[in-house]
Amino acid sequence: MSASDALNDPAALAKLDPGGMLSRLRGLPDQCRDAWKTARDLELPHSYQEIDRIAVLGMGGSAIAGDIWRALLERECAVPVFNVRAYDLPPYVNERTLVIASSFSGETEEVLSAFGQALAMPAPKVVITTGGQLLATARANGVPSFTFDYDGEPRAAFGWSLMPLLAIAASLRLMQGVAADVDEAVAVLDALVREIAEDVPTKTNPAKQMARDLQGRLPVVYGAGLLIEVARRWKAQLNESGKSWASFEELPEIHHNAIIGYSLPREIADRTAVVFLESTGLVHERVQLRYGFTKELLARAGVAVHPVEARGASALAQMLSLVLFGDYVSTYLAFLYGEDPTPTAAIDELKAWLAQQK
Repeated sequence: MSASDALNDPAALAKLDPGGMLSRLRGLPDQCRDAWKTARDLELPHSYQEIDRIAVLGMGGSAIAGDIWRALLERECAVPVFNVRAYDLPPYVNERTLVIASSFSGETEEVLSAFGQALAMPAPKVVITTGGQLLATARANGVPSFTFDYDGEPRAAFGWSLMPLLAIAASLRLMQGVAADVDEAVAVLDALVREIAEDVPTKTNPAKQMARDLQGRLPVVYGAGLLIEVARRWKAQLNESGKSWASFEELPEIHHNAIIGYSLPREIADRTAVVFLESTGLVHERVQLRYGFTKELLARAGVAVHPVEARGASALAQMLSLVLFGDYVSTYLAFLYGEDPTPTAAIDELKAWLAQQK
């Protein structure tokens, strides 16, 4: 049986997916629904509304939720959000900065380091985690915490990382209409799962088709506006779940550099595939024009182009629909390579090595 045929064989998929990633993907709509319902009960002091900026401490899957939240918040809120992927707090963090520390395990050493520094100042703080040292430290210092249980990889707990952030924004009156947007987004995700889940054959499954198109190529994901952070998520998922090299770029920035290098080296151009994340509502009309011209340039260079259109009306629904589509594509790509999408052996090896350096 070829790898492509395996995408339509339940027994073959079960063998390739012992970690249950497909089950995690199917469960994202329910995960978002449950996480939102639970997160709405998080109570924050009224004083937390008196802030000038927000710093989200996180790495990996926890950090990307902060990126997407920041992009959504920027559409309607004057309070800037900064994503901190580092051991040290930046100097702008002060007593009027809301510090949100997000770590799935509660053991992410970069987050623990930066959060420890935040404890030394009177900045308002919130923690999002399943437990670990981060939760213990937060409780010892009286920091409000949102905790959850999830049996799966951190990157598959995307809903549990994002929904608490949306609940915080609603609670602090930084965003309006969040509940309605979440309801719509969950409905869009439910419908999308029915179109791209593993029981839908390749001939009618656009996610399987795209994975097949990306096989053996270097995927480069393009996004603009709010979709830049979704492109970042695609890149990370193609790395972690797809076990593949991948990169992402943002428009219109590429029109000041990247488009000059499409043709060389010839061997790379021939083996590259560009995914365009598209939306008529979230991308500036001038950038929409640039999308078309960019596709023409890529075609001249012999580079394959694959557009993906966002679903839904709200920005949240459109972003999450593209996130889920990319998660499925990366998982199907792993199967095409004969890989289990769940393990991240190199990351585990790095963590073990770092632990020995203390």
